[in-house]
Amino acid sequence: MLTAECSFTVFVMKKLRVGILFGGRSGEHEVSLLSAASVLNAIDKQKYEVVPIGITKEGRWLTDSHAELLLRGEALHESSPDLRAGDPEATPGAVVLAKGEAVIVPPVPQAHGLVPFESAAVAMQKGIDVDVIFPVLHGTFGEDGTIQGLLELADIPYVGAGVLGSAAGMDKDIMKQLFAFAGLEIVKHVTILRSRWEKDPKKAIKLVESKLNYPVFVKPANLGSSVGISKAHDRKELGPAIEVAARYDRKIVIEQGVGGKKHKARELECAVLGNDEPQASTVGEIVPAAEFYDYNAKYIDEGSQPVIPAKISKKQMKEVQGMAIRAFHAVDCSGLARVDFLMDPKSGKLYLNEINTMPGFTSISMYPKMWAASGLEYPKLIDRLIQLALERYKEKKKNQYSRN
Repeated sequence: MLTAECSFTVFVMKKLRVGILFGGRSGEHEVSLLSAASVLNAIDKQKYEVVPIGITKEGRWLTDSHAELLLRGEALHESSPDLRAGDPEATPGAVVLAKGEAVIVPPVPQAHGLVPFESAAVAMQKGIDVDVIFPVLHGTFGEDGTIQGLLELADIPYVGAGVLGSAAGMDKDIMKQLFAFAGLEIVKHVTILRSRWEKDPKKAIKLVESKLNYPVFVKPANLGSSVGISKAHDRKELGPAIEVAARYDRKIVIEQGVGGKKHKARELECAVLGNDEPQASTVGEIVPAAEFYDYNAKYIDEGSQPVIPAKISKKQMKEVQGMAIRAFHAVDCSGLARVDFLMDPKSGKLYLNEINTMPGFTSISMYPKMWAASGLEYPKLIDRLIQLALERYKEKKKNQYSRN
């Protein structure tokens, strides 16, 4: 009788090593911690090995247990306010990782990681030992192309828009120029430089009033989360509003309010996902408790309400989705973006407001919630974004950078 010996080899797939980058020097530092906590909690630990990488408000880079301390809020200033997760249904006091509450199960510290810049051992150590970075950073120094440029130089795949898309999506003046060039409907606006305002405020106000009707919204060109934004109902309020915006950026964008003096515009949002062939989610609406959806309404005060899906017609839904995808292409975005719209409450006319290339990303933020309402749950959304990052990196590697 013949016998045969059979041997079996078990292949263990190496987990993809994902660096979750959070914190940062922007005014949205605490918001970033909330987003990162949700991602770390929901990411598939069977599929991915997670490396937490934190950036303090002072710009120091942390990893391993130090990054986990930052996530828990233990490395924050005592004066940091308690924040909600940036959306109306978040509980007040969802503090920056909740001071010991079961908001996140910190990952096991890794053997390899980013060495703090001040360490004398930096020259002898490896850098970030990861396969892909998920930069859950909002606002300046994280969503404006700066960190994306660093990751490009390091040749590391990363989630979200590239350098150009991130920078254009952050600068409201450049963004609007690109939207207009793409034939997208935007509100009337004027951009003035801080230097010109300081030189001749009366002339700047005269220019604004010659182009726009009150009320107007005054915004720093490069900032997120409605920081530095004011609504001016008349000339008396315009000057102080410009002064506030000028503290945050050298460019100030002044927009004519939709709906006029008697009506508030409806604030609609749409989530976009993909690279060269992106898809749009169902449309959501924010009904702010305040006069508009400013920083306090987003993160501190209660009363604003999300409506998903928005109560609009199928035709309007398709119009919003189509404009969202066109806006995504207009700024050369990739990965993800939340596109915000204003709708005239009387005429129903739709205006493209802005694009956010790294929107709030807690499990109850509008971007994930709109995708959940469209059939893509939060953990699967994280997985899809990582795959899109790898796809984009693979596509980029086809480029030739020299003649040889």
